[in-house]
Amino acid sequence: MRATRTTILNAGDVEQKREEIRQYFHDTYDIYEKLFDGMVDDSPYYLRPEPLRHPLIFYFGHTAVFFVNKLRVAGVIDDRVDPRIEAMMAIGVDEMSWDDLDDTHYDWASVAEVQAYRDKVRALVDGVIDTAPLTLPIDWSSPFWIVMMGIEHERIHLETSSVLIRQLPIDQVRTSPDWPHCLEAGDAPVNALVDVASGEVAIGKSRQAAVYGWDIEYGAHQAEVEPFKASRHLVSNGEYRAFVEDGGYDNESLWTDEGWRWRTFKKAAHPLFWVCDGNGSYRYRAMLEEIDMPWDWPVDVNYLEAKAFCNWETARTGKSVRLPTEDEWYLMAQRVETDHPYWDKAPGNINLEYWASACPVDRFEQAGLFDVVGNVWQWTETPIDAFDGFAVHPSYDDFSVPTLDGKHNLIKGGSWASTGNEATRDARFAFRRHFPQHAGFRYVEAEEVPEAVGNIYETDDSISEYLEFHYGDEYLGVENFPVACVEAVLAALGDSPKRKALDIGCSVGRSSFELARAFEAVDALDFSTRFIVSAIELQERGARRYTIRDEGDLTTFREARLADMGLEETAERVHFAQNDACNLKPHFTGYDLIFGANLIDRLYDPAAFLAIAAERLVPGGTLALTSPYTWLAEHTDKDKWLGGYKEDGENVTTLQGLRRQLDAHFEMVGAPQDIPFVIRETRRKFQHTIAELTLWRRKSDTEA
Repeated sequence: MRATRTTILNAGDVEQKREEIRQYFHDTYDIYEKLFDGMVDDSPYYLRPEPLRHPLIFYFGHTAVFFVNKLRVAGVIDDRVDPRIEAMMAIGVDEMSWDDLDDTHYDWASVAEVQAYRDKVRALVDGVIDTAPLTLPIDWSSPFWIVMMGIEHERIHLETSSVLIRQLPIDQVRTSPDWPHCLEAGDAPVNALVDVASGEVAIGKSRQAAVYGWDIEYGAHQAEVEPFKASRHLVSNGEYRAFVEDGGYDNESLWTDEGWRWRTFKKAAHPLFWVCDGNGSYRYRAMLEEIDMPWDWPVDVNYLEAKAFCNWETARTGKSVRLPTEDEWYLMAQRVETDHPYWDKAPGNINLEYWASACPVDRFEQAGLFDVVGNVWQWTETPIDAFDGFAVHPSYDDFSVPTLDGKHNLIKGGSWASTGNEATRDARFAFRRHFPQHAGFRYVEAEEVPEAVGNIYETDDSISEYLEFHYGDEYLGVENFPVACVEAVLAALGDSPKRKALDIGCSVGRSSFELARAFEAVDALDFSTRFIVSAIELQERGARRYTIRDEGDLTTFREARLADMGLEETAERVHFAQNDACNLKPHFTGYDLIFGANLIDRLYDPAAFLAIAAERLVPGGTLALTSPYTWLAEHTDKDKWLGGYKEDGENVTTLQGLRRQLDAHFEMVGAPQDIPFVIRETRRKFQHTIAELTLWRRKSDTEA
């Protein structure tokens, strides 16, 4: 029962596939419940062996609650099973920061109540499998995708719950024949470095993949990986002991700043699952019992500990030692010929096909390296990020996105407890760097990795609104404003020279990129560094992720991609910089076009800007301005408004004020044009505004 395989979703007979999924569901449900047989009675369910997580009673119920919630969100079922339990055990899974403890008290349900609830959900899901429409292949839109989502989600918690059980006091657990630990143990083998030749990795699932995947696995990523040396074995307890005995936990210089804060807070002196007898001797905590220290098993540590060991090894050997990157792991993984679920027998200690524990690090060889997959997860240097083409599943939009924050590092290869989707090569899971799992590491000798820049989701409402305004959907039938403006300007310019343009007040850059289709070079300036940073990220990465608010705390995830807008090839013509429109640096000059969108009524001295524009345009160049003329004292002192006031009892409009400022050096080109725009605030709230576009040709010196 423990050694099961995930289901192939794109081939086979429909009714046979229905029965395969039913069996996979019941096997998963049974395995998960049997995991909790390792507790002596009901009392351990309510302990918190890991202060950063809920007690085990939450996880016992949570996986069943997940089925109900996701089936309801997807519209597969209408009714709840038990609203009280579903409210209590729906959320709160994600680990917190180590210094952000949550002491909230919950009136947890009894074990018997949760078991009864699980039984009802089992019957419910079985009924869905019976009656839901099924066609092959099963894809994101199928109700059976949601069933598979619930199954694979429970298999994730099979592993995470086993970690929590492993942290319970030893007198709160009991051995079980269903969860035997490995009986093989001995002295640690001497580790050595193995050459790994350079190569190309191409990773990321397609939508046509044969087995279930989480959103973060899809998309495409390619990389050329330079040659490196990798440790033949995972770091064993015995190899790690040298670091401990050399005072590694007391040497601040070996730790990152984050690592030292964690070590100080936790007062850590050795790995979590080493049990010290107080005399310098150690035993080892397996899931359900303490055993003599298996020095040849892999050490279980978090990223911060693994990184400190690598720094110690660097200091000791004088060589550049670090953890592998995700790309480097995939290059090593090419040595493993088969992948789950296609193997006859697992090529490593994975998928619960051998033991309910780790085993010696020299037990499973894969083309010169050991434990490329299995035994324990392997920490990498890579903060988790999404591949090109990433999209969230509408029924589980917060599975991966909360981890795309630069604070969660990828773990690769799976552990002895990794089953189902977790046991596949495509699996991409990440944890905060301080967090315990069945995770260890191997090290590599290679050049240092550049500091990762996480391609995270922008959540600041003001920036997100402008990203949507520039790159998102059109609303209320109104054309994209930056695009409409640039089209109108280019139409007016006709065959005029298009060597160099200035986009002043460029915001997040859409008009700048659009101008670059026609101009040889575009300087794009904004006073807001945050806007400029977003534009530069789009330019450098070709994509920018952000969230838009729907209602309250509910959000939708978006991604702007230059390639989708046909802007990728000319984007390099744009130079973004932070600058003050009323005090431009001298080198910003010699322009055929200066474009200022919705700018003049937000400047502290609009007349100064117009004077500068006259100086920086070449004779015959064009100044293009748009504005809704919303003059506010918070932006511009009233005595500097160009219009929107009375003078000698008569109205002065902004258009009149512009003529006053510009007539000496400019002549208006054509008539003013109205260009509407819509800014989305929430799903049901929009700002609908009409800007006026005016174009002004700079006169030659003789004309002026």
